[in-house]
Amino acid sequence: MEVQSYLFFYDGRCAEAVAFYQKAVGAQVDVLMRFKDAPEKPDAGCVAPGSDDKIMHTSFRIGDTMIMASDGTGKEQGGFDGFSLSLALADKAQADRYFDALSEGGTVIMPLGATFWSPRFGMLKDRFGISWMINVVPAS
Repeated sequence: MEVQSYLFFYDGRCAEAVAFYQKAVGAQVDVLMRFKDAPEKPDAGCVAPGSDDKIMHTSFRIGDTMIMASDGTGKEQGGFDGFSLSLALADKAQADRYFDALSEGGTVIMPLGATFWSPRFGMLKDRFGISWMINVVPAS
């Protein structure tokens, strides 16, 4: 069994977010489908007008982890409270690089620093409202 994250960018910023993650953490896009690519038009009551170019579904990989995302149906309201994506990294240089890239335009919640469990740990909220934890996992 595998648990996968599915992010809904209800503000129509899914494509922008994926491009940001490609640049910031080397995300690799596996699938990207827009509403206009669907073989059948979605029921008009299910998708907001003007959604043709919005992302119906995408899946991308960060390292070995798949993340899926969408712009939703354009009618929902929501945020990304209550969870964080966490990067487990091998060294401080990686942690610094990814933390700096992901926090660009976002908010640092806890600056990177040494903790009792890690030589480098920090938390941030990126420009899309996604919370991230950056953690160097010491070699055992």
